[in-house]
Amino acid sequence: MNTKQTRYDIAIIGSGISGSSLGAILARHGVRVIIFEAGMHPKFAVGESMILETSETMRAMAEFFDVPELAYFSSENYMAHIGTSHGIKRHFSYLHHIADQPQNMRHALQAVIPQRPHGYELHIHRQDSDYFLTSVAVRYGATVLQGTPVKDIDVTTDGVTILTAQGQTYEADFVVDAGGMRSLLAEKFGWRSRDLQSHTRTIFTHMVDLPCYNQVGASHQAYGLPFPVSEGTLHHVFHGGWLWVIPFNNHARSTNPLVSVGLQLDPRIHPMRTDLSPEEEFFSFIDRFPSIKAHFAGARAARAWTRTERLQYTSTHVVGERFCLLGHAAGFIDPLYSKGLYTTLMSTALLGHLLLEAHRRQDYGTAQFEPLERLTLRFVAAHDRIVANSYKAWSNPKLWSVYAILWLLGAYLEYLKLLSTRGRATSRAAYFAELADLRLVGGGFGPFKTLADQIDTLIEAVDPCDEAAVDQTVRQIRALLANFPWMPWAFQQVLAGANHLPANKLRLSLLRQDQKGFLGDGPFRQHFFGDASLRQVTRFFVSESIKYAGSMLNIRKQVGFRRKLGGIA
Repeated sequence: MNTKQTRYDIAIIGSGISGSSLGAILARHGVRVIIFEAGMHPKFAVGESMILETSETMRAMAEFFDVPELAYFSSENYMAHIGTSHGIKRHFSYLHHIADQPQNMRHALQAVIPQRPHGYELHIHRQDSDYFLTSVAVRYGATVLQGTPVKDIDVTTDGVTILTAQGQTYEADFVVDAGGMRSLLAEKFGWRSRDLQSHTRTIFTHMVDLPCYNQVGASHQAYGLPFPVSEGTLHHVFHGGWLWVIPFNNHARSTNPLVSVGLQLDPRIHPMRTDLSPEEEFFSFIDRFPSIKAHFAGARAARAWTRTERLQYTSTHVVGERFCLLGHAAGFIDPLYSKGLYTTLMSTALLGHLLLEAHRRQDYGTAQFEPLERLTLRFVAAHDRIVANSYKAWSNPKLWSVYAILWLLGAYLEYLKLLSTRGRATSRAAYFAELADLRLVGGGFGPFKTLADQIDTLIEAVDPCDEAAVDQTVRQIRALLANFPWMPWAFQQVLAGANHLPANKLRLSLLRQDQKGFLGDGPFRQHFFGDASLRQVTRFFVSESIKYAGSMLNIRKQVGFRRKLGGIA
């Protein structure tokens, strides 16, 4: 007799980092979940560079949903839990290049990531992270069908019916399409849109024998930078594009020789060379830049090259009757600033909360999921604008020198809002209510949005080739940034000409009780810290330093393992 289950509460299309994390959350709380995966794990994926916002979102997911494994990729301190195939990320570094000229050492920026309280970030090897998280979902009770493409989805007011390519039929109350760019439901309902400012294509692979740039160019000491550029995510930037370098082999414990490499180009400036293979086009292009060419001399691809046409797409809607789009099924802009993974995981966290509430009430009405649509589309739109204006700013290093401050400030404020909210929230519902107005950058702080709109408008209006207009725009942007009352000291130093953020950002002046202190004052303090006192914030910082210290995490891991052995005995 066939007793195979075909009816579930929630169906998920795709077992990447979003689908597997969502599946683990729902299964952990007793929801019957089925995940359809067209491919087979382990499988290649990009989106490998973590940022503070993404890591903090993962810690919040782990805590509020009681799935501790979701925090494992949030810090180097979890290396004993996840293995040594992942890289360490101590910074974002940017080296600006001009064609046919050696890299100008004055045009460098290193945004050092704070080590405290959680440890440095990671470069995650996605074939390992996604397989691990899929296994976590299975462990909590989710059904995962690998090698099972979905052929069609029939949506009614009562639920959904899913037809696989093998002819099997499954039913669910609600379906989440986390299937990426080729989202079945986005195409089915005609929701896909490319009405966006940014316009780029990509060529990428994994490579071996790619040295640290500081080994073939000037040392990091000669640049005056705290760390070698290989100890973080390196961006070679230039007119009309940029090139990422994400090493997995950049620390003593690493067992992975690979380095992720990707070239992003605006095809309106750098049209695709269809007469060349992707590999040939990559090396032909970097030949224009002597310092980049020297960096890649001797490097070899370890997998087939991938070349795409335009990357950017979004959706006119994210939520429909009994279904929604998640992660890259809803939209994607560009790998720049690693915001795509943050967008994906914040949307996943919010959707997990909304689905658990809908399941509890047995009400999957579209209105229940409108917060997901608003947040997702705001994030995609914000990323689109900052990417488009960053590409434009790279056409003139004077523009980039000031626009980079806006990126830094937006990322810092977003992280500050996330961390502070987790520290103060008394429940999962309170956490998401407090974050309802996030816009990807700026932490939902109104004065930052005003500042960003002013600066973006100036960048959009200026001609990067008109030096007089550029100088005027730079002066205007500097004045706007200088007059922002809550500009952190470290960013003020970069605005004044420093080429890096300090490795140690803790200073006694942070304890001041006015706007120059860490808590700021007035609307800033109220927005980011509410009624919390400096003592309470300091206590939370110290508790986080202890809770997420590598030694503490390893002790908890060992204790858990001994308990497991005791259960077996």
